Amino acid sequence: MTVTRPVGSHTPTSGGLARAALPYVDAAGSEVVQVYVGNSRGWALPAGDPAQDVLFRDGCAERDVPVFIHASLLVNLGSPTPETVSKSAATLEHALRRGAAIGARGVVFHAGSAVDATHAETAMRQVRETLLPLLDSVMAADGPRLLVEPSAGGGRSLASRVEHLGPYLDAVDRHPWLGVCFDTCHAWAAGHDLAVEGGMTATLDTLVATVGADRLHLVHANDSKDLCGSTRDRHESIGKGSIGEPAFAELMTHPATEGVPVLVETPSGEKHEGHAADIAVLKRLRP
Repeated sequence: MTVTRPVGSHTPTSGGLARAALPYVDAAGSEVVQVYVGNSRGWALPAGDPAQDVLFRDGCAERDVPVFIHASLLVNLGSPTPETVSKSAATLEHALRRGAAIGARGVVFHAGSAVDATHAETAMRQVRETLLPLLDSVMAADGPRLLVEPSAGGGRSLASRVEHLGPYLDAVDRHPWLGVCFDTCHAWAAGHDLAVEGGMTATLDTLVATVGADRLHLVHANDSKDLCGSTRDRHESIGKGSIGEPAFAELMTHPATEGVPVLVETPSGEKHEGHAADIAVLKRLRP
């Protein structure tokens, strides 16, 4: 049976990519996996272990588990600090290179922020000048797609609400290799009321109307500890936060998510149990 909405989690890799991640995938019941290939809050660009890369890539292929990479959380192509933009570009290039080595489908990065209102126009120009060469290069090599993830809002975000993705995509001429990662906690924090009946459906409808029917490549399914519009990105287990389980039922049955992998980045505890529980809930909610 083909799984049209594979469900998995962001997965730890400490101790070795294959050595750590593959047992976690099995224990959590993951059908898709997301990993970091460097420090999530640093600029280091580790080369990786070729032997672990092969074992991980082959192990995921044997399990028919799609792979995604999340780039460093420091990436900000809209920053008014040139060094940050330069390091962000290098980080994305590194993640794409590592993604090709481990068979990743996509590399997720945050949309970024202009920081200062007077920098907004320049920030979008930086997005264009940085992303276009990367997108052209990785498309020519048939490598992983770059997936922009709207932020939780605040701080002069370049894209937080889903309709903001229109200008962001326009900045790179709607390049075919730039996809979208939709994060439910971010959307909630940015003001999309997903908890009201039909709220998730309306938000996904707006997303499709803004970016097109084929640009959503990944979903981060996270409940929230905070209120709608808080601009706070604090994840909670599915059904235990302020978004609530009915919204995730809408998520898992909406036509936009058919064929799209769904990942949790929820609290997992010391081992895999938290993610396993959330994965089980989402599996139960899908058709």
